Amino acid sequence: MVRMGPDVPLLNEYKQEFFWKRFPQTVLGGPRFKLGYCAPPYVYVNQAVLFLTPWLFGGVGTLLCQLQLLQELYAAVLSGVLMFAAAAGVQALALYAARRNGTVVERLGAPNILIDEEEVEFTHCVSPETVRFIAPGKRFGLNVVLHTVLAGVLCGLGTCWVTLCIAEYSLIVNTAAETATFQAQDTYEITPLTRPLYIFIFIALDLADRFSHAVPELQLASQTLHVVFVFLPLLWALGVLPPLDALLLWGMEQALVFGLGGSPMSSNIRLLLMFAVSFGVAVCNYFIPSTLGVVLFSTSAGFLLSLDLSQVDTLCRRQRIAFRDHRFHSGAPLPLTSFGWNLGCRELLLYVSLLVVAMAEAGLLHHFLGSAQSQDLVTRPQGPVRYLLLILFSLCWALREVQGAYVVGGMFLNPLYPKGMSNVQSFKQKNRGLHIAAAIRRVLLYLVSPFAMIAFLSMDKSLRSLHSVSISVGLTRAFRGVWQSSEDALLQMVVVVLVQLAAGNKTLPGWDTLGTGVQLLLVGLLMDRLSQFLAKLKFTLTVLVTSWTEKKQRRQSAGTLLALNASLWPLVLAVVILSALLSAPLLPLFTLPIFLVGFPRPQRSWPGPVGTACPCPDSVFYQQMSGSLASALRTAFASGSLGSVAPGSHFLGRFQDRMVWIMILERGYGYCTVNIKGLELQETSCHTVEARRVDEVFEAAFERPERLGFTQGFNLHWGNALTPCAALAVRVYSDARNVLSGIIDSHDNLRKLQEDFMKALIWLLLRFRQDSSSLTSFGDWSDEDDLFGPQPARRTVALVTAEAQPGHSALQIGASLPGSVEMDSLFENMALSALQPLQPLGLGIGMPAVDKGRNPEVLRESPHLNFSCPESEVFNLPLGWRTAPLLPSRLLLLRPLFPEEWFRFSLGRFGLAVQGETSEDMTKALKEDEVLKELHVKIALSCLISVGAESAFTSPSYIYRLYCGDVPWTEGLDWLSSSKELYQLTLQAFRFSFKLLFDQASLGPMESPEELFSTLEEYERDWYIGLVTEKGWHDSVLQEKPFLFSLGHDLTMGTYTGRVLSLQEQLVQVGRLNGEGVRGQWANLSWELLYATNDDEERYSIQAHPFMLRNLTVQAADPPLGYPIYSSAPLHFPCL
Repeated sequence: MVRMGPDVPLLNEYKQEFFWKRFPQTVLGGPRFKLGYCAPPYVYVNQAVLFLTPWLFGGVGTLLCQLQLLQELYAAVLSGVLMFAAAAGVQALALYAARRNGTVVERLGAPNILIDEEEVEFTHCVSPETVRFIAPGKRFGLNVVLHTVLAGVLCGLGTCWVTLCIAEYSLIVNTAAETATFQAQDTYEITPLTRPLYIFIFIALDLADRFSHAVPELQLASQTLHVVFVFLPLLWALGVLPPLDALLLWGMEQALVFGLGGSPMSSNIRLLLMFAVSFGVAVCNYFIPSTLGVVLFSTSAGFLLSLDLSQVDTLCRRQRIAFRDHRFHSGAPLPLTSFGWNLGCRELLLYVSLLVVAMAEAGLLHHFLGSAQSQDLVTRPQGPVRYLLLILFSLCWALREVQGAYVVGGMFLNPLYPKGMSNVQSFKQKNRGLHIAAAIRRVLLYLVSPFAMIAFLSMDKSLRSLHSVSISVGLTRAFRGVWQSSEDALLQMVVVVLVQLAAGNKTLPGWDTLGTGVQLLLVGLLMDRLSQFLAKLKFTLTVLVTSWTEKKQRRQSAGTLLALNASLWPLVLAVVILSALLSAPLLPLFTLPIFLVGFPRPQRSWPGPVGTACPCPDSVFYQQMSGSLASALRTAFASGSLGSVAPGSHFLGRFQDRMVWIMILERGYGYCTVNIKGLELQETSCHTVEARRVDEVFEAAFERPERLGFTQGFNLHWGNALTPCAALAVRVYSDARNVLSGIIDSHDNLRKLQEDFMKALIWLLLRFRQDSSSLTSFGDWSDEDDLFGPQPARRTVALVTAEAQPGHSALQIGASLPGSVEMDSLFENMALSALQPLQPLGLGIGMPAVDKGRNPEVLRESPHLNFSCPESEVFNLPLGWRTAPLLPSRLLLLRPLFPEEWFRFSLGRFGLAVQGETSEDMTKALKEDEVLKELHVKIALSCLISVGAESAFTSPSYIYRLYCGDVPWTEGLDWLSSSKELYQLTLQAFRFSFKLLFDQASLGPMESPEELFSTLEEYERDWYIGLVTEKGWHDSVLQEKPFLFSLGHDLTMGTYTGRVLSLQEQLVQVGRLNGEGVRGQWANLSWELLYATNDDEERYSIQAHPFMLRNLTVQAADPPLGYPIYSSAPLHFPCL
C-alpha cells in the first residue's frame, strides 16, 4: 500500500455519487428518486403512489372511525385488508414481470450494487422493466406470503403514517440498504423485517398498556416510546437500531451475562444453548418451594454451568484433544497431559470435591444461620464474612496489580517488574518472586473467595422472600457469578458490602427492598457500563486530540471539526453515554472526530464463525506458535499479569516481524476461550509505521533502566491504544536471513561443493535401508510438493515390456522430475533408450536396427552381488539403481572424485550402528569388501553425472536451480528421475552439501571426519533443508523441527539469500488494546465497506495511525472485511 497524505478523499468521486444516491433510499425506506440518469415521470409517480399507499388506506380507516361510521376494531381491519390486497397486487406484478422476461432471477430481493448502477430502458408505466425496477420481488415464496400478511397487520395497527410508510415500502416494494448492516449478505431476506419489527414492538407495548390495569411503569414506557416512535426514521437512517439477527444475539448475550450470571459465548450455537439452559435454571428456582432447595440447586447449577462444558464431548469420546478443530503435533511443547487441559479423573475429582464442599457449606450455613435475626451489622451472621470479603478483595487486587508492567490503570511503571528482556532464563529467574505472589493470588481467588461469597449469599435475608421474579433471578445470577467470574463477583459483592457498612443500621429506601441478588445485578450492570464509558471517553479524546496533534492525520477540516466538537460537547458526551448504556460501539465516521452510536451487537463484533482467515505460506508460523502461546497465556491469565481478563478484551503480541492478535471469547471457572489471529508478515508502509510505534511502546515498558525517576516512571504512551502488560516465554521460530554474496559466488567454495556433495551422497546411500518402508530414513523432503498432489501410477509400456522379458525385473515407477515437461502417455515414466523397438506388422522396413552387442553391461545388471562380507548385504542398494545408461569408461574417468577414505570411515560408523557390538575383524571385512565399494562408486558417480556435477560448479544460478530441483537435462537424468527414492537422496545430498558450504563459510572448515559425520547426523535429525514453498517445509514447522534452512533468490536485488529458522523459547511482548477503540473502528469498517462500499485500498480510514493502530485493527477484522493470514478456532484452555 502506498501511504497517502491526510487529505486523501474519504470517498472517491464515484463512491460519493453512489453514496448520495443510496442514502436517500435508506432514509425513505427504498424509493429511488435520484437515479443519475433521465427516467420517465411515471417512474417517480409510481414510487410515490406506492410509498403513500399505507397513509391512504390507514387514513380511510381512521376517517371512518373519527366519523363514528365504524368502530375502532373494524376500521383497523378494513385498513389492514386494503393494505393486504395492495401488497398482494405488488407481489403478483413482480412475479409477472419476472416471468415475462423469461428467466427466474435468483438475485430477486438481494442487495446488489450493480443493480443500483444499471441504466434501465423504460417502455411504459407497467412494463416488466418498470415493475422490476420499482419492485424487484422476493427470493422465496414463503417470504411473499409472510411479508404480505405482515404488511396488512402493520397498516391496521399503525398510527404514525410517515414512519409506517417507510416501513411498509421496505417490507413490500423495495428493501433499502440499511446503514446498520450486520451480515455481508442477506441470504434469508431478514433485512425487510427489521423496520416493521420495531413498529410491532412499539405497538405491542401500547396494546399492553391499553388492555392492562394501570401500571405506572408501563404507562411511562408507553408514553416514552410514543415520542421515540416519531424519530424512528432518524434512528434507522443513522444506523442506531440493530438488524433482527444482531438484536437477537445481543439481547440473549446481555440477558445471559447480566440477568443470568453467564458469559458471552464463542459461537452463536453455544450462546443459544447456554441461554436456554440458564433460563431454565432461573425458572426452576422460581418454582422450588423450599429456600434450602433453592440454595442447593443454585449453588450446584451455577458451578456446573460455569465449567468448560466443551470438554464433556472429549470425555465421552475418550480422546486426548485439548483444542477442538485445532491441529497439534507430537513435537509440540504444550503440556496436554497437565492438569486442566482435558476432563480426566483428576479434573473430575477436583470438580466433584469443590461441588460437594460448596453445597455442604451453603446448606449448613443457610439451615443454621440463615434465619438468624439481628439488626447489628457486627452481630449478624454475615458480619465476619463482610470483612473477610474486603480483605480478600484487597489482597487479590494488590497481587494482580504487581504482576504487570504498569500499575494504576497503565499510568506508571511497575518497579517490581523485571528489567531487561535480553535473556529468557534471566527473565524467568527475576520473575520468580512474582510467580509466588501469583500462586497466592490464584489460591485466594479461585479456592477461598468463592466459598466466602457463597457463605455471604447463603445467609442473606432476601432468601425469605424468595417467590418473586426479581429475587429469583438475582439470586440465580449471584450464585452462578461466584464461579463464572470470581474476580468480578468479588468486586460487586465488596461494593454492596461497602454500601451496607456506609448505611450502618439505617434502612435505605428502595435499595434494601431489592434484595442482595438484585443489588449485585445492578452493581454489575452499572460497573460494566461505567468501564465502557471510561474506555469510550478515552477513545474519543484520542481521536479528537490526534486529529490535530498528529501532522500526518491533520486534515483541512480538522480545525472545523474540533470547533464543532468543542461547541457541541454536551451532545458528544451524550453520544458517548448512550453508546455505553446500550453497550454499542462508538462509531467514529471515517475514523474522524464525528461520533455516532453504532448499533448494538455481540461482543465478538462479527456474525460468522470464529476461525476464518486469508491464509498464505506465512500462516504456518502462527499456527505453530499458537499452541505454545496458548500455554503461556494460560499462565498469564491465571497470574493476572494481563490484568482483568473479560470476554471482549483484545491483546496484541509482538515478536520480530510477527503480530499476534488475541481476543477473549468467553470465560468461566478455571477456563478461558480465546481466538488467536496472525497479521501479515509482508509489511506495507502503513503496517510498518504502526509496527514501529508498537515497538516503541514495548521498549518504553520492558527495556528500561534499573532506577527510574518520576518522569521516567510515567507512561508517556498512556494515550496510545496499546498498554504493555507482560512478556511471555513462547516457543517460536526465530527468523534470520543472510545475503550470500561472497559465499555462493566464491570459486574456492564452489570447488569444495563438489567434494562435499559426494561425501553427503555417500553418507545418505550408506544410511539408506532397502527394507525401509518410508522416506523418513533419509530426510523429510517429499516429492509431493506440488499443487496437484501425487499422481497415480499407470501401467506403462515400460512395465509391459519388462514383464514380458524373462529374467528381467520390473522397472521402478518413480515420480516425474520436478520442473520437467512430460507427455501424458504410456511412455512417460521411462527413458526412450530403454524402449523396445516397435515391430511393424508384416513389414521388414521402416524401423532402425538395434545394436544389441554394444555395451552389454549398461543394459544388463546381475540381480545378485557376491559380497565378500555377509554383513555387506545390509548396505546393498536396489537393483534399479544400478542400471544407469552410462559408459564404464566415463565412470572410470571420474573415479578419483570418489572419496574412498570417507566411504570406509562412514561404513565403519554405520556398521557399528547396525550390528551393535561388532568385532574389529568384521568392521575390517566390511571396509575391504570391494564389491560393496564398487556398487557405491557406480551409483554415486552416476548420480553425480546425472545432475551435471561431474565438473566443478561455476555458476551460482546453476547451484540455485539444482537446489530447487530444477535439474537441467543430462544424459542420465531420465534414469535418475525414474527412481523416486534415489532422486530424492541425490537432491537431499546436494542440499546437505550446500548447507555444509554455508556453515563452513561462516564457522570455518570441518577439521575431522568425525565432525563431518556428526554434522550430517545433525542435519538429518534436527534440520529441514529445502525450500519455503515445499510441503515438507510446512510440515516441519508444524512438527517443530529445531532448525530449517532454505535458499532464496531476490530478483529485485539480484542476490541469493540464506534463511535459517531456529526454534527456541523467546519472549513475546503482550499488551492490552482499548477494546472500545477496536469495536468502534470495526463498526466504522463495517459501515464503510458494507454500506458505503468504500473498498478503496488507499482510503483514509485504513491509513497508518500510530495512536489508534488503525491499519492493524482493520487487518485483524474477520474476513471479508479484514484479512488476517491466520485465525485459530476457539481455543479452550484452563486458567486455574
